[in-house]
Order: sequence, then C-alpha cells, then structure tokens
Amino acid sequence: MSLAIMVQGTASDVGKSMLVAGLCRIFAQDGQRTAPFKSQNMALNSGITPDGKEMGRAQIFQAEAAGIAPDVRMNPVLLKPTSDRKAQVVLMGKVATNMDAVTYHNYKPQLKAQIREVYQSLAAEHDVMVLEGAGSPAEINLRDRDIVNMGMAELAQCPVILVADIDRGGVFAAIYGTIALLLEHEKWRVKGVIINKFRGDVALLYSGIEQIEALTGVPVLGVMPWLNVDLEDEDSVVLERGKYDSAAVKDLDIAVLQLPYMSNFTDFNALAAQPDVRLRYVSKPDELNNHDLVIVPGSKNTLGDLRWLRENGLEQALLAHHRNHGAVLGICGGYQMLGQHIYDEVESGLGEMPGLGLLDVVTHFASEKTTTRVSGQVQSALPGLFAASSGAALQGYEIHLGETRRGENTAPFATFTSCNMRPCHHIDGAISADGRVLGTYLHGLFDSGEFTRSLLNALRLRKGLRPWEGENFDYRQHKEAQFTILADSMREHIDIERIYQIMREHQEQRV
Repeated sequence: MSLAIMVQGTASDVGKSMLVAGLCRIFAQDGQRTAPFKSQNMALNSGITPDGKEMGRAQIFQAEAAGIAPDVRMNPVLLKPTSDRKAQVVLMGKVATNMDAVTYHNYKPQLKAQIREVYQSLAAEHDVMVLEGAGSPAEINLRDRDIVNMGMAELAQCPVILVADIDRGGVFAAIYGTIALLLEHEKWRVKGVIINKFRGDVALLYSGIEQIEALTGVPVLGVMPWLNVDLEDEDSVVLERGKYDSAAVKDLDIAVLQLPYMSNFTDFNALAAQPDVRLRYVSKPDELNNHDLVIVPGSKNTLGDLRWLRENGLEQALLAHHRNHGAVLGICGGYQMLGQHIYDEVESGLGEMPGLGLLDVVTHFASEKTTTRVSGQVQSALPGLFAASSGAALQGYEIHLGETRRGENTAPFATFTSCNMRPCHHIDGAISADGRVLGTYLHGLFDSGEFTRSLLNALRLRKGLRPWEGENFDYRQHKEAQFTILADSMREHIDIERIYQIMREHQEQRV
C-alpha cells in the first residue's frame, strides 16, 4: 500500500501545484517511486503523454519533478473552458463532450468509480502519491458532488495539508475560515498547514501561528518564503499579475498577444528564460510597438479570439507591425489566425471567418482532435529569418482541431519523423515567401534550444547586434536546476519528516 498526501488550498493560485512538484522531487530524491495526481484539472494549459493522450501541464511538470514520464492516469479529467459557461471535457486523455457548468456538476458522480479505479491503478505502481486539490475545499456549494478536494481525499483515503497564501493578505482568516467550513470528518483529514509566499522576518508570524494552531487544532508545518523559481504556472492569473512583464532592459523585445482564451502560455517559458529576451504579454493596441517579434499564441476558441483581436484594435496594430517589416510567429490557433480563411463548424459555432492574411494557408476544422507527441527537424533552405534554423532538431506536441493547407506562396516549416513514438513523415507549418512570418502547430517549440537560439540570433542581426556567444541555453537543464532549488527550500522551511510521519500514521490507520 503506497503512502499518500494531498495538498489542498484556501483558494486558487496559492501555490498548490508548485508545492506538489517540490514534494514529488523531495520524495524522488529520497529514493521513493513517486507520482502526482489530480483527479480534475480545469486549465487551458495541456500537454501530450508519450502515447498521445492529453492531460494538464501541471501534472506533466510534476511528473518531471518526480523523474518519471507523464501518464494520463495522473489527470483523468481535464476541463478546457471554451466560453464563460462551457468547457470541453477530456476524459482519460480523449475528448468526451462539451458541457455547461450545471450539466457537468450533475455529471460528476458518474465519474467517481472511474477516478477511484484510475487512482488505485497508479498508486499500485508507486511508493508515494502526491495529490493536488483544486480551488478550495470550502466551496460548500460544490461539496455534495466533489471529486477533486475532500471528495477525492476520501476516495484515496489520504491525509490533507492545507496551503494558504500570505502574500494576498488575510492568511489567518483564510486558514480558520476554510477549516471552520469543513464537516467534522473532513476536518479530521487536515493534518497540517503550510503558509506560502512569505516576505519578511518569519519571527513576526510566531504569535499568529500559535493562535491559529490553538483555534484550529492543526499544526503549521512550515512557512515557505517567496521563492523566485522559474517553473510552470497552472493558471493564467499569473499573467494578469504581470509575472512575466519584466522591466529589465534586454537586447530583444518579444510580445505575446494575450488572447481571452489563450491556451498553453507555458509554450513561452523557455523563451522568457533566455538571457537576452524581454517577453511581454500585451492585450491593448498601444502596447504593441517596436517589438522584434510578435507571437500569436494558441487558443481554445480560435474564431472568438480572432474576433476579439478585431474588436479591440490589436489586428490593425499587428498588421501595422508587419507592414513595418516586423516578424510574426503563430502557434496552433495563432497559426490558423495568420491564414487567409478559417472554416469552423465544430469549436466556436461562428461558422467561418477571414484570417489575418499574413500566410497563404486555409484551415478547415474537424471534429476529431489531433493529440500527438512529435520530433523531427526544421526544413532545409528556409527563407529570411529562419534560414539559420534550417535542419535544427525539434520536439514537442500537437493539440488542435482541423487541418491547415498551404498555398503556393508558402514553404513548409518542419518535417516530423516520430509521432507518438512511432515512425512517421508529417509536414508541419508554413513560412511566408519573405521569411518574416511563421506558423506552426508545434507546442513546446522554444524548448528546442538550437532552433530558438538561431531565431534569436537572426533577430539580433536585424538590429545590428552580434550573435549571442556561448552554448545554447538548455531549458531542460534549467528546469532541473529550478526543481532542485524548490526542493532544497522546502526541506529548509517545511517539516518534511513530519509529512512522512503523517503519511505513515494514516497508512497504519487504513490497514
């Protein structure tokens, strides 16, 4: 019987995903076969497992922290919002249906047996399971059909650690209020509290910690400082808080259009980590000026986001950037928007719409979603900015509806020779004849260091700057170093031995 611990939060964005990743790394360092698990994830950041299944990016990077390959069993239910009230429901890595919030809430009880079976299957193969909740367990309006917080803790028969974010204020009220709203059998599962994102002298908290422990009967296991680790965020709320809007002066200034239904903004983490890049997310026309490259990202509602670009003036700003000889890159839905026309009878219900007209391609949506892990290389003899990238190795994944066909005035971007670990010959993407506009379906494009550095050096040369000297920035090594920093800090500031004790005591009670 595996050990297990569940990390729940007093609210969204309190740092649950990061602390789960840190625990995964710690337990793996200690020689334990460890796996993350989140029964239900609502996010537009998703990735693909080696066998072609779609799951949340948070569980993928937590699996990386544990040193194992992502497995769709780590995230059996993924909800991808398509509007304010509806979401695409992905079950065990494949699209099941689209539902509104009320319909899905009524549907959740039907998922419990499958979630229990999936969890038990994964737990049987590992020594330690680290579970993650969603939002807050004190959402009492959802309690009767909960499958991701206390409902999941009961299915897994595991103890819970509650995480509270002190940076947003009211941390003791959040801890007390959350525990007070739990039912007695739910309170029993809460074995510890972690106060997260603290800035300052921890001595100032001691009296408050003593009082909250007396009021709740739950010990505080540690106070994590504000930690500037460069790891993936699950929620796009970090963009609203300006996490990536660095004021530092860098040689290259790159903008990403912050679409309302932007998906996979984690595509740009590797780009933001480059030493000579300032990456900014822009949502207003007057913010788009003098950029070396503008990126149109993926979207879960391509036509809806394209219409938004037109209504708020960003389309004209982007076209003006292009007329001024600026470079443009589109990924997935962004690639589709750059074309001449999009025909959609599947995703948005908007029918058809002319594209931005920067690439000679046309997209027709289809009902079946492409979910593929791929590797290959950039085509040879590419024009313009991408000439130096010719032949560079690539790997990543595709998640999209529909097919995009190139016209005569574009060149293909890449050839993939491995698809879901099987040999293939798949041509991807399009580049304009002048070599200033690129579209591709490849998520994780900038994780490929050789391609990224060749593109950045081409942008540097356009500005009259020398190419960046030294080895290519290795984003995978960078992430490994960040996981180690996170784990070391957690060992320093959290009572990890007490967490082991909590798991063992609970295991003995189950036996």
